[in-house]
Amino acid sequence: MTLRLFALCILCVPGIAMAESADSTTWPQWRGPDRDGIVATDQAWPDDLSGIRQTWRIELGPGYSGPIVAADRVFVAETYKKKYEIVRALDRASGKELWKANLRGSMSVPFFAKSNGDWIRSTPAYDGESLFVGGMRDVLICLDAETGSKKWRVDFCKRYDTDLPGFGLVCSPMLDGDALYVQAGMSFCRLDKQTGKTIWRTLVNESAMMSSAFSSPIKTTLGGREQIVVQTRQELCGVDPDTGEVLWSTVVPSYRGMNILTPAVYRDGIFTSTHRNATFFYKVSADDQTFSVDEAWKHSAQGYMSSPVIVGDYAYCHLGNGRAACFDLRTGKEAWRSRPFGKYWSMVTDREKILALDERGDLVLLRANPEKLEVLDKKRISDQECWGHIAIAGNEIFVRELNAVSAFSWDAAD
Repeated sequence: MTLRLFALCILCVPGIAMAESADSTTWPQWRGPDRDGIVATDQAWPDDLSGIRQTWRIELGPGYSGPIVAADRVFVAETYKKKYEIVRALDRASGKELWKANLRGSMSVPFFAKSNGDWIRSTPAYDGESLFVGGMRDVLICLDAETGSKKWRVDFCKRYDTDLPGFGLVCSPMLDGDALYVQAGMSFCRLDKQTGKTIWRTLVNESAMMSSAFSSPIKTTLGGREQIVVQTRQELCGVDPDTGEVLWSTVVPSYRGMNILTPAVYRDGIFTSTHRNATFFYKVSADDQTFSVDEAWKHSAQGYMSSPVIVGDYAYCHLGNGRAACFDLRTGKEAWRSRPFGKYWSMVTDREKILALDERGDLVLLRANPEKLEVLDKKRISDQECWGHIAIAGNEIFVRELNAVSAFSWDAAD
């Protein structure tokens, strides 16, 4: 059975197509349904990339936010003429534009970030009815996913009388039920997704120098308690999703607050890595609901922008020096390290193989093998830079190029 046929079978199962957050044939938010880069599928991925074929490609304005994939459409965001941020809904089968929303708002980032442009960065989130889009000028906008009409808009700078973040709103919002979580307004907020009303605000940062937050939140259970893990510019924290109470926190050493990647959960601990500093694993425990956090191990390897994926007891990473590496999460021992690839990888795994999109447009297929680096295949799929996170939905791959979005089918090799 090809991956295409498998995906069609899934769509025919009653109830599956409507469950966007649990459906392996959609990609509703940053790094996938569970925000961990893991694709839940019963169909093994092919052993090579020979079955990949481009089905359509649509030119866009520049942008770094990843594509969002619904059952019948794909959502993309772009910056236009340094004045507007545009959101488009495209037909998933053909790429035909279904609607376009023009949102006034853009900004210029500091000179040392200019090499990566002034373009929109935050990846939207989709709940089956609404699309939640983070704009660079610290705004969050809710659009009707069917028509593109605006439901509400939150300007965090006006709401909290805060400075415009120097790097813009970078954090990708997280959906959980009726809640919407985002690092914005020099803080971490929970909003009501229906109205945009603030439910709570915590981790307020008073430093204008640290006004931009880069990392995106994840939901997990640690020490027997459900919580939101958020990495700020300087700290790693666990936050109660209902009250906003900070359950635990620890300073994560960083270079100029460059805590960028989304951390990963392993058992009762958190794996993270920071620019020009080190790789860390923090153990979180609780005694009568009183939490403590301890550094279980530290490694000299330095991460940067690429978020890791975890398979079994191992974390697979792309480091700041361009090399891929594998770490044993139980001990902190480095299992292997590769030669340099590009500057950035967006990674997705089916728990057996890893598909990594290099910012140079190279797609790399690896086996999740802790014994050695095992590259199964490599294929150039774009001549443009590709900083947006790759999206895998069913047997399709969606790639945000700097000035386009492309859709590929991925059939099993003969």
